[in-house]
Amino acid sequence: MNTLFIDGRWVAPKQGKTFNSIDPAVEEINQIIGAAGKEDVDLAVAAARRALDQDWGQSNGCERAVYLDALADHIDAHRDALAMVEVCDNGKPLPEAQWDVADAAGCFRYYAQLARELDERQDAPLVLPDARFTCRIRHEPVGVAGQIIPWNYPLLMAAWKVAPALAAGATCVLKPSEVTSLSALQLGMAATRVGLPPGVLNIIPGFGHEAGRALSQHSGVDKLAFTGSVPTGAKIMSSAAADIKNISLELGGKSAFIVFDDADIEAAVEWIMFGIFWNQGQVCSATSRLLVQEGIAPRLLERLVEAARAIKIGPGLEPGVQLGPLVSNEQYQKVMSMIIQGSQEAELITGGIRPKHQPRGYFVEPTIFDEPDVSSRIWMEEIFGPVLCVKRFKTEEQALALANHSRYGLAGAVMSSDARRATRVANGLRAGIVWVNCSQPTFTEAPWGGMKQSGIGRELGRWGLDNYLEVKQVTEYVGQEPWGWYLK
Repeated sequence: MNTLFIDGRWVAPKQGKTFNSIDPAVEEINQIIGAAGKEDVDLAVAAARRALDQDWGQSNGCERAVYLDALADHIDAHRDALAMVEVCDNGKPLPEAQWDVADAAGCFRYYAQLARELDERQDAPLVLPDARFTCRIRHEPVGVAGQIIPWNYPLLMAAWKVAPALAAGATCVLKPSEVTSLSALQLGMAATRVGLPPGVLNIIPGFGHEAGRALSQHSGVDKLAFTGSVPTGAKIMSSAAADIKNISLELGGKSAFIVFDDADIEAAVEWIMFGIFWNQGQVCSATSRLLVQEGIAPRLLERLVEAARAIKIGPGLEPGVQLGPLVSNEQYQKVMSMIIQGSQEAELITGGIRPKHQPRGYFVEPTIFDEPDVSSRIWMEEIFGPVLCVKRFKTEEQALALANHSRYGLAGAVMSSDARRATRVANGLRAGIVWVNCSQPTFTEAPWGGMKQSGIGRELGRWGLDNYLEVKQVTEYVGQEPWGWYLK
């Protein structure tokens, strides 16, 4: 299958290996995809290096912005088709896929503007304390970027990495997940149609232990950007250490949602549901640990269970579906294993089984556990499925202590009608992203990333652009007299 996009051309993998794209709602093959190996990675990196050394690395931001805007226009023009691809490959409901595609287009458009603004920042002068010297600051592309993305937001995660890299003048070798490669490959089609120079963007679907490892270990790669699990992130960090590569890692999470007694119950239920059941709970920032103050807990949990049981479950293309299947059989087995163990650690108050009306597909009912021990696996480990764990608390101090007792620090949320308390708690949460009276809203303009084992660096906003830039100072002696140090 000619499904590798290298140096502006569609080519077959050198070793002829393939894998299947599976529709998780019906467990049927969508497409057979070529799997990149080490030789293909070598070709993709070489193509990216040529493009960097030729025109792309020397282009200005306004020139690059033309291509970024064109990619955004292409995604917008094919929004419905791309959303259908996401549903069939990933399983998410169609409205969610449409939202993701629109966000991807917006991401390219946003970084087109930042590319133009980068020209205005270029060679900015610094005022030095010694008038005999001038200093200007340059922002130059980091080089060849190896980018490895996950399966939960295939096209959007590609946009999060490719758009800022291209805006900065870097070139890309993108490895999408072998579980969901179809929509990322569509970026190759878009690149061809908008005339992106060959080698600027290369897309190499394949397995992590082959293509991913070869890319992360490649000496020709200057920067590694990865979104995924902590264990894989640790391996990539170790690989990067050999060449002291620039890295950014967006890893796992086990985010807490703190709800105080003064919160509106209906609003709380709405945001709790969105925080854990959106995208089938397959969200790194999912607020999967719910901390509820004792006074409101009985009423809130009763209403939450009622709402969870009312969620419409089914294939993503069916009208009105709110919860689709998990992305793969492997993920389904992992989530069900955690649920089985969780049933021995806490009270299962709803869900935890396959819906009776869905005999095939990787479906799991919305699941809620009550009062797991703080040392239990379901409380401490990322499940990456529609599974919520609930604990009660008495005081603000106790809530913060429970929320921060985690090796993760990606996100957190607090809900209270007391603005001062909400601010205190938001400031006290050890997380890179904190939501007040909501959960999961994400904006391209705002930084995204975590503390502790949730990663290194930030994506999105100006911080995402900085991921792909090197900062250079150029200092010049402009004094009229010789420096004369050696004559003294």
